[in-house]
Amino acid sequence: MLAMNYRGPYRVRAEQKSDPVIEHPGDAIVRVTRSCICGSDLHLYHGLVPDTRVGTTFGHEFVGIVEEVGSGVQKLKVGDHVLVPFNVFCGSCFFCQRELYGNCHNTNPQASAVGGIYGYSHTAGGYDGGQAELVRVPMADVGPTIIPHDMDEDDAVLLTDALPTGYQAAEMGDIAEGDTVVVFGAGPVGIFAAKSAWLMGAGRVIVVDHVEYRLEFVRRYAQCEVVNFREVDDMALHIKKMTDWMGADVCIDAVGCEAAGNAAQTLTGVYAMMQAGSATALHWCINSVRKGGNVSIVGVYGPTFNAIPIGNALNKGLTLRMNQASVKRHLPRLIEHIQAGRIDPKQIITHRVPLEEVADAYHIFSSKLDNCIKTVLIPPNQPQRRAVAATTLP
Repeated sequence: MLAMNYRGPYRVRAEQKSDPVIEHPGDAIVRVTRSCICGSDLHLYHGLVPDTRVGTTFGHEFVGIVEEVGSGVQKLKVGDHVLVPFNVFCGSCFFCQRELYGNCHNTNPQASAVGGIYGYSHTAGGYDGGQAELVRVPMADVGPTIIPHDMDEDDAVLLTDALPTGYQAAEMGDIAEGDTVVVFGAGPVGIFAAKSAWLMGAGRVIVVDHVEYRLEFVRRYAQCEVVNFREVDDMALHIKKMTDWMGADVCIDAVGCEAAGNAAQTLTGVYAMMQAGSATALHWCINSVRKGGNVSIVGVYGPTFNAIPIGNALNKGLTLRMNQASVKRHLPRLIEHIQAGRIDPKQIITHRVPLEEVADAYHIFSSKLDNCIKTVLIPPNQPQRRAVAATTLP
């Protein structure tokens, strides 16, 4: 099969690899019809995630057709069209029973914190991902969800991570009616977090980034205010000025370990790797939110030390909530929102690229070229393989 192959930092290519096989009676083999490049894939691409091994196939956002099932699979059959949550989870452990699918206790022998994740290094279980023609899906009776017959495939692929993660970011903020919500990061997850904040009753939504085309996109897509942090001397002070000197009710970190905006954080967290990434956005969240406010964190950080102002959080009486998104828990509500027309996920897709051109696709997305917001990779023999220009919203 053709698959994305990681060869080291900033080096990926499409190559022929062995087809995956059934390894356990609960496995399924899915023929991928759409996969995405996620912003968190860039942390792997840039060499910032430990134990990302040469030869790995990335891709935790994918949909496809069930091609083969193990003898123990009861709920899927060959030919089913499924979306596959990025979490690899068992459905029966202590954490899965509490719908904490991102913390499954049985799918990641490498860690006691995060569960398994497709295509996200051996720190997340070492599972190959879906930027390929075929992928092995363990515990196939638990994770995959059959795509509703009336749902566009491009909407479905965004239900595997980006939309549920943005939605959970807003949910963890515990937004009350009329709240002011500030989202740091105008990538796909930040865009969906802003959109979801309105669904949860926010009275005001502000998105912070430094890339003008992304700010313009989220302003139109999510009908929110935007701030370019390159034009601001002090981010926390600026948010306080915008909120009658109180601070925001809720701040969301949708950036994670490669946040720009502070030279010292970038130097120590990205280049020198003295901490687990640049925590600039997290600093801004803690310092911009009002006393007694809520901070929600979905941006990806490494498992080691980070220099963050925990004393400020304590003295301000903040509530901090964070986790990998439990995708399966959110699917019924999000499918309802899509079918009711409240949210149109596929509008954020700006580029559809053949899997054979995965190296160019990563370069475009990483370097923020061609007004790229979200890239979908399309394997051979699938429709809509020609790249498209950036989406223009009305």
